Amino acid sequence: MGFVTATKAFCKLLFNRELSDSFQQLLDGNLSPRIAQTPAESTPASSKPVSKPVAKPAPTRSDAISLLAALQREARLLDIVNESLDQYSDEQVGSAARDVLRDSGKVIERMFGLEPLTQTADGSPLETPAVFDPAEFRLTGNVSGEAPFRGTVVHHGWKATRCDVPQWSGKSSAAQIVAPVELEI
Repeated sequence: MGFVTATKAFCKLLFNRELSDSFQQLLDGNLSPRIAQTPAESTPASSKPVSKPVAKPAPTRSDAISLLAALQREARLLDIVNESLDQYSDEQVGSAARDVLRDSGKVIERMFGLEPLTQTADGSPLETPAVFDPAEFRLTGNVSGEAPFRGTVVHHGWKATRCDVPQWSGKSSAAQIVAPVELEI
């Protein structure tokens, strides 16, 4: 399975509860996979097959590269991450980082719509449910016994409310390019 396909599957499983439950049942061995028949497959054998025009496949690009390209294009993230900062003062680095962080946040918000997993403030007490998903809670410290666990929120966590990475429409030969060469003429 390619990375793009895996990313799309992840997003669909993340945001579609019914599909996610069915997939979990399939993984647990409690559900046999169903392959839906298209209307053309369910027609009697005596029917004439309908020929469909063959569409040229769209160029593919990893969604991760598209995200990286957007972070570079709109926030110059790669420039600051790959720049040697030794020659700059802390004030200069902080000033540059402020813009990069603000603009990176805009890209991430637009594509993923992040929300906190809990509205409980950091430093406040919180109890896990008796049965919880380890993807939702990371327990640290002296963990013993059985759930529910009671502790102090160190970080509220994040969840994506969508996954809207732009579809690549460029040439296949340019699919790995994160940022073009810029020439001033």
